[in-house]
Amino acid sequence: MPTPARLLDVVRAEIRLRHYSYRTQKAYVHWILRFIRFHGRKHPKSMGGDEVRTFLSHLATDLQVSPATQAQALSALLFLYKRVLHIDLPWIDDVVRARRPKRLPTVLDKAEARRVIAHLRGDCWLIAGLLYGSGLRLLEALRLRVKDLDLYHHRIMVCDGKGTKDRVTILPDALLEPLCRQVEDVRTLSATPSPPNSSNRVATSALSRSSWATRASRRLRSTLTSSTAAASPRAARSTELAQNQ
Repeated sequence: MPTPARLLDVVRAEIRLRHYSYRTQKAYVHWILRFIRFHGRKHPKSMGGDEVRTFLSHLATDLQVSPATQAQALSALLFLYKRVLHIDLPWIDDVVRARRPKRLPTVLDKAEARRVIAHLRGDCWLIAGLLYGSGLRLLEALRLRVKDLDLYHHRIMVCDGKGTKDRVTILPDALLEPLCRQVEDVRTLSATPSPPNSSNRVATSALSRSSWATRASRRLRSTLTSSTAAASPRAARSTELAQNQ
């Protein structure tokens, strides 16, 4: 019987074969590991629908996860049994469903959104402008490449977006000049010669880009939280109430 580590390698291979995103791979592996550990590290082949039902009910009753989280865990387990183990699970019913209390969403109006963006500087300002003005998701903005920009027609090509789909979106006039400066900075950085004894220039470059994206994402999230509180007291009160509940 294969060990859990080998089983997870097969799971990752099946996910990559179907061109799922890396975040989906991480989420599926995470839930499969939690499922195995919840049942005392028993192999999934020795378990079935009853164990899946018990685990999903545990998420809803004991951990009080959201409906989306419970649905993601179910999708991961269905993928494990159907695509990896080639086992058809019985119809899973009698699962305690996670429920989220219905609350009115807090939505910033146009003036509040502009005040939030006005509190940002540098890379965070540019990323937030792309999120608000072009409708990009956070990872889409962080992964944006020079070749995806059509500065002449004021368009952005989003490649391999959600659902591995490409799409074209607008490039706001207010971001045209800052993006041109960013492109020039990237070209200058690319033209800078690497040290002659650097044997892993490609790996170092990829690592620096990944680290920059991670740092920019964290800065943007923390700055947006504080800026939203400063620009919109209404949103700050709603956030405080939600945290206290």
